[in-house]
Amino acid sequence: MGSTGSWAWLGAALAVVLAACAGDDAGAAAGGGAQAAVTYYRDVKPIFDARCAGCHSEGGVAPFSLERYETAASWAAPIARAVVERTMPPWPADNACAEYVGDRSLSEQQIQTIAAWVDGGAALGDPADEGPPIDPPPSAALARIDRTLEMPVEYTPQTGPDEYRCFVIDWPEEATRYVTGFGIRPGEERIVHHVIAFIAAPDQLAELDALDASDPGPGYPCFGGPGLKPRWLGGWVPGGGSMIFPRGAGTRIEPGSKLIMQVHYNTLTAGKLPDRSAIDVMLESSVEREGSMQPWANPTWPGGDSMLIPALESDVVHRFAADPSRALAGNEPIEIHWAGLHMHTLGRRARLEIQRADGSSECVLDIPRWSFHWQGNYELAEPKVLEPGDKLSIECHWDNTPENQPIIDGQPRVPRDVVWGEGTTDEMCLGTFYMTGR
Repeated sequence: MGSTGSWAWLGAALAVVLAACAGDDAGAAAGGGAQAAVTYYRDVKPIFDARCAGCHSEGGVAPFSLERYETAASWAAPIARAVVERTMPPWPADNACAEYVGDRSLSEQQIQTIAAWVDGGAALGDPADEGPPIDPPPSAALARIDRTLEMPVEYTPQTGPDEYRCFVIDWPEEATRYVTGFGIRPGEERIVHHVIAFIAAPDQLAELDALDASDPGPGYPCFGGPGLKPRWLGGWVPGGGSMIFPRGAGTRIEPGSKLIMQVHYNTLTAGKLPDRSAIDVMLESSVEREGSMQPWANPTWPGGDSMLIPALESDVVHRFAADPSRALAGNEPIEIHWAGLHMHTLGRRARLEIQRADGSSECVLDIPRWSFHWQGNYELAEPKVLEPGDKLSIECHWDNTPENQPIIDGQPRVPRDVVWGEGTTDEMCLGTFYMTGR
């Protein structure tokens, strides 16, 4: 699948799972004594309304709605299992590492509340006794929309249940502009699971045209990434809102560039429906400081076998650390505002951290239980400052045993040695961070 040199970072596949969501004041929690039974209307519905409806709604991308009692009750046991195991809501980041904007994870009290509701028989309760609403996690919205850029034509997925497709979109601006905010407008919410946008510079257009022409339909297939080395613009997942860059900062796009929109379709529930999604951007002609999404990996990994993951090994580890300040910021401090990690299906855990020149370390992003199904980028509540002499470190772990193989054509793949690549059966160890100068 394309070049092994691509720096694409985000691939995702829809896990047919259920949501149970958060809110610190979610009514009665499980507890002893004579506490009233936990009910749907008083205790659980406010949680679902605040944290689940963004995906689990009629016409949403999730496989079922949690807007009505009947549906929620029919999924009660799996809901309890998912929240107790902390596989739902999808928030893989370890909050002990850093504080992030829009945290969807559940408190222990919220988990106990949902579990108690299920253990008590998923009681309906009195509609007149509905609990007070819970504030949803912050979801960024663009202050304005300066351009809306649609896919060139409508596209209906051809494979299922998951298909990754890249669409080339003309960039219409005739002068250098800076993107200060980015959002996605899904055309068919029932099948669009995530979208990533990349910037192809004018000198990359011949390579991009060849990729686009390699497939007879609109766009071209792109599981691991867009097949070349474009800059990363932004990403979106349902319920995640827009990506707003730091005040006074923006990502530069030159005239004559093109955008690549990578769409992950999941058709398991709704079927193969036509889609024509679009990108919304907020633009400025100048900014106080230029920001950019930077890839981070050992530069030797994308070629050859320097990132070898041998067959049958249960904990293969690769690490890399270096000081990026000289190359990226003229030996000046770097502020890190967003961070992401990317591996494929053999991944087990991954971590980004700053190794300080004084020997201390500071965590940026830690994913202790890697899931290819739930990837994203995380906005830091406060930027991390990387000083010259500090190192940015990435560490990835993989399990290449028979028990952890992807399903290919209905069968688990036979373990084999794996190296870096964009294909379904390849692997990556890639970090990304949105950086600005101070």
